[in-house]
Amino acid sequence: MDTIWRPQLTDGAGPKYTRVADAIRSGIAQGVLEVGGKLPPVRDLAWRLGITPGTVARAYSILTNEGVLRAEVGRGTFVAPARTTHVSENPIEIDSIVHNSESEDFTHQVNLFSPHLPAVGQDKLIRRLLAQIAERPPSGMMHYPSRAAFKPAREAVVRWLDNAPIGSFGECDVVLAHGGQSAILLVLQAVLRGRRPVIVAEELSYPGFRRAAELLRAEVVPVEMDEHGVVPEALERVARMHDAQVFCTSPEVHNPTCGFTPEERRLQLAQVAQRLDFQILEDDCYRMGRAQASSYRMLAPERGWYVCSISKTITPSLRLGFAVAPKGKAAALRRAAEHGFFGLATPLGDLCAQLLAHPDIPGYTDKVREVTSAYIKVAVNVLGSYDLTWRRDVPFLWLMLPQGWRAGAFCQAAEEQGVRLRSADEFACRDARTPHAVRLAVNAGVSLKSFEAAMLRLRDLLDNPPEQIGV
Repeated sequence: MDTIWRPQLTDGAGPKYTRVADAIRSGIAQGVLEVGGKLPPVRDLAWRLGITPGTVARAYSILTNEGVLRAEVGRGTFVAPARTTHVSENPIEIDSIVHNSESEDFTHQVNLFSPHLPAVGQDKLIRRLLAQIAERPPSGMMHYPSRAAFKPAREAVVRWLDNAPIGSFGECDVVLAHGGQSAILLVLQAVLRGRRPVIVAEELSYPGFRRAAELLRAEVVPVEMDEHGVVPEALERVARMHDAQVFCTSPEVHNPTCGFTPEERRLQLAQVAQRLDFQILEDDCYRMGRAQASSYRMLAPERGWYVCSISKTITPSLRLGFAVAPKGKAAALRRAAEHGFFGLATPLGDLCAQLLAHPDIPGYTDKVREVTSAYIKVAVNVLGSYDLTWRRDVPFLWLMLPQGWRAGAFCQAAEEQGVRLRSADEFACRDARTPHAVRLAVNAGVSLKSFEAAMLRLRDLLDNPPEQIGV
C-alpha cells in the first residue's frame, strides 16, 4: 500500500479516534486499502491529519482488536484478511486478552490481594523497547546515573502527567523512584525532622504510609473520616495536639474504601495545613482515569507533594514511580534520592523516557481501564446485593460484611475457598477500631469466567455464614 494515503475524516460530535477508525474501514471497503497493505506509521498519519498520535494509535488498536488490522512487531500495521466469522461489536474481547479459558479450572486460587493488570499489548511494547535499549542504550552501559542523563525521562513524566491537575511544574521538579512506595519514602525523607516526627493519615489508609514511617522512626496518628474524607476539624485537632509534620492522604481514589474527597473539602484541609504549617503528601497511584478535583499541589503549591506510578495503568513489574516536589523544594527531594540510591539504573531511565512518550501507550491505558471496568461489572453483578462500594475505573472494591461475619474470619474462609482478600484491619493503625469489611482487588490475570466463579464463591460465603461465627 502507498503510505501517502490520507483518509478524509467525517464531521461529527463523536471522538476523533472513532472517525479515524471509520475512515480506515471505508478505505478497506472501497478497495483503496488492500489486504496486506501497510498503513502509515502512527506519527506520520497523525501529522497529516493534524491530530495527536494517541488518537491514531487508539484507532489502530481498536481495529486490530476487531481483526480489521493486524500489528506485526518491528514491521508495522497491516490490513488483515476478512474474517469469515462474526466480529463482536465490542472492541475488546476481554477473555481473549487474558487467556483462553475453555478448559480452565474455576476452583483454582484467585488472588484478589493486589490489583493484577491485563496484558493488552503493553507487555509486547515493553519487551520491544527493552530489546532496543539493550542494543543501543541512550545513556550507555558504563556510567553512574546522572541528572543530565535522566532529563528525557523526567520530561516524559511531565508529558505523562499532562492531565493531572497538579499545577505548574517542570522536569526539574520531578524525581524518579522505584515505584510509588519508594516515592512516598523519598518525600518523607525529604521533609521529616527530629527524633520522633509525627505523620497523620486517614483512619483507614494505604499501609505503605505506616511502613515508610516505621523505617524513618516516625509515629502515625489516624484522623477521623466521613463520607467526604478526612474531617477538617479532626485534622486540625490531631495535628495541633501532636505537632504533625506531614498529612498523608489519597483524596482522588481513597485506598481502601474507593472514596473521593471533593475539592471544597480538599481546600478546607489545605487551609488547616497552611495555618499549622505542615506538609501534605498526596498518593495518586490508584487513579486510572481523569482526575475529578485539583490536587493539593495546586491548592497549596508551597507544601503539596505529589506521588504516582505506572503500576495501575501500565505495569507494576518495572517499579517506576514519580514524586513531584512543591515549588522551591525539589532540591531536598533530589538529595533524598541521590543520597539513598544514586538514582534508577540507567537502562530503566532510558525505558521510562521511551515508554511514557510512546504513541501507543494512551491506547493501551484505555484498554487496561476498559478491561478493569468489565471485571468490576462482574463483581457488582454478583455481589451488588451487599454493601459494596465501587467505581468503574478503580481496580478494587470495598465490601462491608453482613451481620455474622468478622473481617479476619471471612478472609480465612475465603482463602479456604481459593480466594485471597485483604481485611480492613490491614489498612488501620494498630489497636484502632476497624469496620468488618474487606477489599477485593481486580485480578485481570485470570479470565472473566474464573473471576466470576471467585465472586460466586464469595457470595455463597456471605449468604451462609458459619454458625460458630458470632456477631
